[in-house]
Amino acid sequence: MTTLKPVISEIWDQERSWKLETYKKNHGYEALEKAWSYNEGELTQLMKDAGLAGRGGAGFPTGLKWSFLPAPDGGPRYLVVNADESEPGTCKDIPALMANPHDLIEGMAICLLAVGGHHGFVYLRGEVVHVYRRLMAAVREAKEAGLIGKGVGPKGNYDLDITVHAGAGAYICGEETALLDSLEGLRGQPRLKPPFPAAEGLYARPTVINNVETISSVPGIVRNGKEWFQDMGTESANGHGFFSLSGHVTKPGQYEAPLGITGRELLEYAGGIRSGHELKFWAVGGSSAPLFTPEHLDVPLDYNSVKQAGSMLATRALMMFDETVSVVRVISRWTDFYQHESCGKCTPCREGTFWMRQIMHRLEEGKGQPGDVDLLYEIAGNIQGRSFCALGDAAATPIKSGIELFRGEFEAGYTTPARELFPHEKSTLFSEVGVR
Repeated sequence: MTTLKPVISEIWDQERSWKLETYKKNHGYEALEKAWSYNEGELTQLMKDAGLAGRGGAGFPTGLKWSFLPAPDGGPRYLVVNADESEPGTCKDIPALMANPHDLIEGMAICLLAVGGHHGFVYLRGEVVHVYRRLMAAVREAKEAGLIGKGVGPKGNYDLDITVHAGAGAYICGEETALLDSLEGLRGQPRLKPPFPAAEGLYARPTVINNVETISSVPGIVRNGKEWFQDMGTESANGHGFFSLSGHVTKPGQYEAPLGITGRELLEYAGGIRSGHELKFWAVGGSSAPLFTPEHLDVPLDYNSVKQAGSMLATRALMMFDETVSVVRVISRWTDFYQHESCGKCTPCREGTFWMRQIMHRLEEGKGQPGDVDLLYEIAGNIQGRSFCALGDAAATPIKSGIELFRGEFEAGYTTPARELFPHEKSTLFSEVGVR
């Protein structure tokens, strides 16, 4: 079995792990101190050599993204950290910020040094007020300690400012250009690309956008070296990452492990599916990736292997569902979410998610009309690849995947409600939870 690799989560169980004092006792800010000695371009090259891929979903090479910024022209260059964690089932960045915010702050400082920037922004979900306060307190600690702020560094002549910004709870703002518009005070809607953020991002200036886990992985690479990072993971995907297990597992939670660990290994760490039940299907990359079945448990969880198996690793949000669960009911709830969160800017997503929701509700209630399943599949196909941003794909993908894997269950919705085939009380984990 692959051994778990706590790196970002290494100090989570220590007393007051979020405090600067605790972080510094565990090699905190040693990487930043080391980073000051790097010459121009060397930190970016280190990320390329280490093979750090973006941990936000797409898996795009981090060093390559940093290198896309044009040559300095004397104007500002920004770093924006996407902490707008909204994907159903995805729950890794919020606990990371709660337990170890200084890891992110140190990573942001290093990234700003790498790209020649002086101001970084964290775009955080406004609902998580406790995380917002903790992150602002950590930024204040780092400033008071002289680690960031005005005139820092060995020569005392470099400015490193960090601003924590709370959003207003729109899922669409997880899309990087919609996030930038929101950060500028505009309505959060995706921008037309090009120009890309690397050339014209925040305030029309060169901008790097990475997510929390990506930037939090940077200090470990600088401190320990590229070989240390490359020793974890697979040939096509280096390093460590969080795997968020939820659903019908005995011990749900965050499991930080090398990329390439399998779903079966993670299930064993989590104590397996709840007693007396067996796995029916699982989401490997959150709700927007094609579903997996028990036959996929031995697929290495790295970007290439999961793609070859027909899904996407994305945010590594593993939602496990046992045989008591209706696929139709699960996907219906996801469709409700995507229809509600569609910004309405483009027709395929605005109209398509509305009609998919209507059909999903009919099938869930056992009131499906003949041909509904084929119509649903066709609508999803018409959205996929045709929407302004990835939200349309996110809404369409689980529907197409669900029909391909469990068509009979969808067709049962012509005559029988999902609640009769799969009673809610059998799926419920907590007796205190009411059933509508």
